[in-house]
Amino acid sequence: MYRTFQTVIYIAAFAGLLSCSGGNANHSKDEPAIGVTVTPVSMRNAVFYNSYPGNLVALKEVELRGQVSGYITGIYFTEGKRVHKGEKLYEIDRRKYEAAYSGAQANVKIAEDNLEKAQRDADRYTDLAGQEAVARQMYDNAMTDLKNAKQQINSANSDLVRTKTDFDYSLIIAPFDGTIGFSQVKMGALVTPGQTLLNTVSSDDSMGVDFEVSETEFIRFAKLDDGQLQPGDSTFRIILPDNSKYAYPGKLSVIDRAVDPKTGTIRVRITVPNKEKTLKPGMSCKVNVLNTSSGRQILVPFKAVMEQLSEYFVFVVNNNKVSQVKIQPGPRVFSDIVVLGGLEGGETIVLDGIQKLTDGSAITVISSANSTKK
Repeated sequence: MYRTFQTVIYIAAFAGLLSCSGGNANHSKDEPAIGVTVTPVSMRNAVFYNSYPGNLVALKEVELRGQVSGYITGIYFTEGKRVHKGEKLYEIDRRKYEAAYSGAQANVKIAEDNLEKAQRDADRYTDLAGQEAVARQMYDNAMTDLKNAKQQINSANSDLVRTKTDFDYSLIIAPFDGTIGFSQVKMGALVTPGQTLLNTVSSDDSMGVDFEVSETEFIRFAKLDDGQLQPGDSTFRIILPDNSKYAYPGKLSVIDRAVDPKTGTIRVRITVPNKEKTLKPGMSCKVNVLNTSSGRQILVPFKAVMEQLSEYFVFVVNNNKVSQVKIQPGPRVFSDIVVLGGLEGGETIVLDGIQKLTDGSAITVISSANSTKK
């Protein structure tokens, strides 16, 4: 009886093992394929840019400061408007400078008359000395007077230049065509020479755009600067603060003399036209520089790319299964991304449904997206 019961237990246990084994085999065999949308991988024309933050700068900018002391007696411009080279901007009380200049002119005239008299005396005593008809001391005195008269002319002319400079400095004029800002002084304000800031004038016919590039990118810009690479009209473009594209392209102007050792970057400047005067110094913008890899490239939809730990993958379809393939991503081009490595073109990749996939997953193609853009 005991042996019969033991035999029944063994048979039941063996049947249970067979049942579990058969169930797993059937589950693996019957695992459903995952429905996905796929798209072919092809090469297409791609134009893409490297983007850098930039700032607009005036190519010419001057701070206007008084060079002579006095009170402001005239302001002759409209703040924020264009001024032209030589245009009168400020006047510092000119009366004492005008008087000093007039006095210096009179002193030059007196010195010139004294020189003429001394020259006549010197010539006369020279003739008499040749005839031994005058004392030697009188001749020497005449020569000394002539020498002193010449020194007085030099001193008077120097004083004339100084007073004329002060007189000119009492009237501040525009150094070049540009836009003038808010006045920092009012009528009657006292000007201290070299210290009092009156205003700032900046040029606006063309503007500079400064941005930083890494030292690894410097060689490319150096080749553009040396003419080894021929930039096109679309090489440099700027994006304004409102994200609009500026209508005019830029041209490479200046590359700084050295790399900043703290940041490993070097400053580059391009110039852009400012015909409508819409650009102002200090504005921020983005500088888009045409990538040298633009042209025929492999592009795939960005949503087909999966990121894991800063690495990027796509699922390549092969015989109703997928393989997870690592790619080297390039820049974004609208809704697509350039693939610089990992794909050769001609493959089929999963477009929708990648969240459910793992390497080796079985799939069923629900639909295929057409990717025949040129």
